[in-house]
Amino acid sequence: MNDQPIQIFEQIKKVNEFNAEYWSARELAKILEYSDYRNFQTVIEKAKESCKKSGQSIKYHFVDITETILMPKNASKNISNTTLSRYACYLIMQNADPSKEIVALGQTYFAIQTRRQELQDQLVEDQKRVYLRGEIVTHGKHLAGAASMAGVKNYGTFMNYGYMGLYGGLDSKQIHARKKLKPNEHILDYMGGEELGANVFRTTQADAKLRREHITGEARANQTHFEVGKKVRKLIKELGGTMPEHLPVADKISAARKRLKKSSVELE
Repeated sequence: MNDQPIQIFEQIKKVNEFNAEYWSARELAKILEYSDYRNFQTVIEKAKESCKKSGQSIKYHFVDITETILMPKNASKNISNTTLSRYACYLIMQNADPSKEIVALGQTYFAIQTRRQELQDQLVEDQKRVYLRGEIVTHGKHLAGAASMAGVKNYGTFMNYGYMGLYGGLDSKQIHARKKLKPNEHILDYMGGEELGANVFRTTQADAKLRREHITGEARANQTHFEVGKKVRKLIKELGGTMPEHLPVADKISAARKRLKKSSVELE
């Protein structure tokens, strides 16, 4: 690809305190040769609509702000602006005037850069999933040991109490059905990083509570696991997170392992 669009769009790129990239809508409007910012705001609104239709968060990708600019004679003026994520810029390019050469260059640049970011995000998610899936296995063994010491005989029922607490009353079979999995497919293998993380937390905390409080009796152990799952669910809600049953179904964990293996080979 021609270096020209890279230089143009990279020069106006900014990085916030969280090391996240963003672009100023007013600066981008000038680069795209919109002399009247009001006309560019129409493009932004179309891009927001595209963002909504794609299932992405408008508030995350388009952040409306107010800036103060200096005027003659030490005066100042407040103006509206919008900070744009890389994905927002990509959508703007798709909705801007295609007859402008700079827009065509921008479409190519942001399409490539957005795809690169998607691949990087996928790599991070795969790494997270594979790691947490392993943690579930390790901590699950510890939990099984604690449950056995508490007198649990039916481990499947014990596990369902934990799931029901975390998933708002859904047991493993209902979670399995909700994910539309085949009979031989395990629910943990189709959880994304966020959902696996919640289950790791449930597992470690249930294990710790059973041991710490020396809980005995199958009924008490089951109830303890339910209460731990319920409290993890409450914490997710308090943090503004998505309830686990509403999180998207991921592809099989083996697919994530294959992608990681392929990426490591390509880096060698």
